[in-house]
Amino acid sequence: MLRIAVPNKGSLSTTAIEMLDEAGYATRRDSKQLHLIDSANDVEFFYLRPRDIATYVASGALDVGITGRDLLLDTQQPAEEIEALGFGGSTFRFAGRPGRFRELEDLAGVRVATSYPGLVQSFLAERGVTVDVVRLDGAVESAIELGVADAVADVVSTGTTLRQAGLEIFGDVLLQSEAVLIRSPKEAAGIDRLVRRLRGVLVARRYVMLDFDLPQNLIDQAAEIAPGKESPTISPLRDLDWVAVRVMLERRSINRVMDELYELGARALLVTEINNARL
Repeated sequence: MLRIAVPNKGSLSTTAIEMLDEAGYATRRDSKQLHLIDSANDVEFFYLRPRDIATYVASGALDVGITGRDLLLDTQQPAEEIEALGFGGSTFRFAGRPGRFRELEDLAGVRVATSYPGLVQSFLAERGVTVDVVRLDGAVESAIELGVADAVADVVSTGTTLRQAGLEIFGDVLLQSEAVLIRSPKEAAGIDRLVRRLRGVLVARRYVMLDFDLPQNLIDQAAEIAPGKESPTISPLRDLDWVAVRVMLERRSINRVMDELYELGARALLVTEINNARL
């Protein structure tokens, strides 16, 4: 039975559980439930703190888990990232008082506050910069004002929180993080099937199906506008001058493509959601 770690709370938890549900697995209905057996799919779920998941998986106690790339790297555990899951994105940057720092080398010998000491130390060590890391569990943007640190390393979205604290972002990006599927160094049956299912969910979220009717003499032009994943499916209609076309397209481009096809002469354009897929 495949043993899977799932975040029990936080920003990763809800989407991870939704994704597993869309992949056909049983999911918990009570947020206090910490263990679930899905006998139909031969898997066992353990709902754990996101920061602890890499440790459990790396030790071999669990086979795979969903956590953040940032948490995996910060714990410095020998678990392997096997699939990026497309949610929970974040960017890590350094910040300090305006004009105080310009490059990473300027951090040498100063105090850097962060909630991710392992990540920061590894990143700077690879660049030959030694700092005094101050570990905090949150609100690191206050560390400089309170005299605890000279610079901070934190998650940046728009940078508004750091600017409101009177700080300026500088230096290279530490990490582009997102939710990832990780595995234990030990082999376990069922991992490949889990990966295929999750990839199917990712495809379903990225693509939609488009159906439309088209004059037969416009097939080549329509195929240039909407080539599809492989190529369009063309079916005859009762009116032999027209055909029915079905094509798989990226969700983000669908409205532009529909506009262009309509202007070309396509009619009865219908978009259908994809629940799951295998490519």
